[in-house]
Amino acid sequence: MSGHSKWSKIQHKKGRTDKARSNLFTKLLRSVTLAAQEGGMDPDMNFSLRLAVEKAKAGNVPKDNIDRAIKKGGGAAKDGVVFEEVVYEGFGPHGVALIIEALTDNKNRTVSEIKHLLAKSGGSLAGPGSVQWQ
Repeated sequence: MSGHSKWSKIQHKKGRTDKARSNLFTKLLRSVTLAAQEGGMDPDMNFSLRLAVEKAKAGNVPKDNIDRAIKKGGGAAKDGVVFEEVVYEGFGPHGVALIIEALTDNKNRTVSEIKHLLAKSGGSLAGPGSVQWQ
């Protein structure tokens, strides 16, 4: 009866849902961090932070994680990671023009990942202004 474990079936489903939940939390907390970085740590005075916190709460992100992200964006975090918005331009398959907006803490890693994804799908990264000019 090998391979008929109830836990193995649960484990696969749980793994998929946990991965999706983790990706959602990461996305929501990055937006909270960026909003706190740009407009301050007070949600009453920073409208974009208030919206980001509301979205995070709607996504069931724990309050401790939200508070940590606000402190991180406000400069109170120990690690000193600074997120910034970057815009890249490229061409996808069949010459489709793409403008890619990203939030990153490491520009070099981000551009490398974007180049890899575009090349994998038959596209390429273009120079600044080449897509916006068209």
